[in-house]
Amino acid sequence: MLYLTTTMSDIMFAVCFCARFQSNPKESHFKVAKRILKYLKGTTTVGLWYPYHSPIHLVGYSDSDFAGCKLDRKSTSEICHLLGSSLISWHNKKQACVPLSTAEAEYITAGSCCAQILIIKQQLEVFGLKVCKVSLLCDNTSVINLTKNQIQLIEIRHHFIRDHVSNGDYEVQFIETEK
Repeated sequence: MLYLTTTMSDIMFAVCFCARFQSNPKESHFKVAKRILKYLKGTTTVGLWYPYHSPIHLVGYSDSDFAGCKLDRKSTSEICHLLGSSLISWHNKKQACVPLSTAEAEYITAGSCCAQILIIKQQLEVFGLKVCKVSLLCDNTSVINLTKNQIQLIEIRHHFIRDHVSNGDYEVQFIETEK
């Protein structure tokens, strides 16, 4: 099922959640896996579409759920990247540490999104495509403020994004949660 997530992004969360328990699965996990397979059987004509002619504009979206995992209260980072109108990368992963606030969870996710954008920009340059300024969209205004301020409230390793915003590599913008 993990291979299917490359073209069926709608099953990414459910498949990755099931994969967390593959070393010690319970009956409930098998039921969820069976439900995913039934869903796939009914959606064989659904998938991602990559149009040939679309503008070269890289946009990153980041979101997080604060303490969303009921087992260990860790947050889940959700990230996706679009080149023009095409989805080229997505990521849904439980964070390694337990954040103390929603802002910290979102800031960690935005930093991961920023790092992934750097990798994508380097790959595009190999293909001869230059992307100047990248938009990073986040639904938390505290994250946007943290990228502009020199406050040391959050662990230093997560301030990677602030350096790139101050250098003008990225523009962090607000987007409503519903969008």
